[in-house]
Amino acid sequence: MINLTEIKKMLRKMEYPKHCIHCEGIDEKIENPVHHPSYEITAACNLNCIFCYSKVAEIKGSAPKPGYYGTLEPKAITISQYGEPFVVGTEKVVEIIRKLREQFGEVRIDIQTNGTLLDPSKLGSEADIVMISLDAGSREKYREITGTDLFEKAVKSIEQMASQTYTIVRTVFMPSVNNGELESIAEVASIADELFLQPLSIYRENKKLLELIDVERSESIGEFLEAAYRLSETAEVRIPGCLLLNIRSFLKKYDIGDLMLVKRNAFGSVPVMQREWKFRLQ
Repeated sequence: MINLTEIKKMLRKMEYPKHCIHCEGIDEKIENPVHHPSYEITAACNLNCIFCYSKVAEIKGSAPKPGYYGTLEPKAITISQYGEPFVVGTEKVVEIIRKLREQFGEVRIDIQTNGTLLDPSKLGSEADIVMISLDAGSREKYREITGTDLFEKAVKSIEQMASQTYTIVRTVFMPSVNNGELESIAEVASIADELFLQPLSIYRENKKLLELIDVERSESIGEFLEAAYRLSETAEVRIPGCLLLNIRSFLKKYDIGDLMLVKRNAFGSVPVMQREWKFRLQ
């Protein structure tokens, strides 16, 4: 049985994910925070994940065009929040990183990727943070979730990048889909700097996900935190900084037992870029 006192202790001691540092979501003084800037390369992807929001954005015509979105005085830039950046090749991504550094100077560059197309030998330590998605701990389940047979390649990229730069394994918590895989994912992530456990956003356009997912459990804060606590025995677990901030604010007024009963609305409508397009690198 999970000890609620231990979960509360975990939440008090847990650091913000390195990716969330400089994001408005961890500043309680900002009323309507947005993610830090991003450079979007493409909305295309070589995987077909059952939970993908980028695919929904394309269906609804809200996918961002390529280019830079956000303030012109960034402290951190993400490449990229939609699609798979390495569709264009590792050399091109490295070129974009270098041009962003020429444009903005000392800025942290984070890459979000599924890890199956990147060439670690070419990427090296060009990026400050590499976040690699891994939502299954076995080849069979990976194929079910992503529609591809690239589990070994993703794991290999995690192993190689973990020796080259700050590496985060990013996992979406999907009860009745991948909850039985989490311990295996944590084993892979134990060699990385963080295991970033993210709550699921559900879009009705992702029909296969709706057939498989347990919505009630996906909306349970308690079940999500129990999973984070369990996995923290194996890997350095982090949860989204904005969520951690809100949880800590909640615990200033209420008990941990109350928090474990809270439900979140997991359903989204249209994924929309909240920041303004500024330019595209040539």
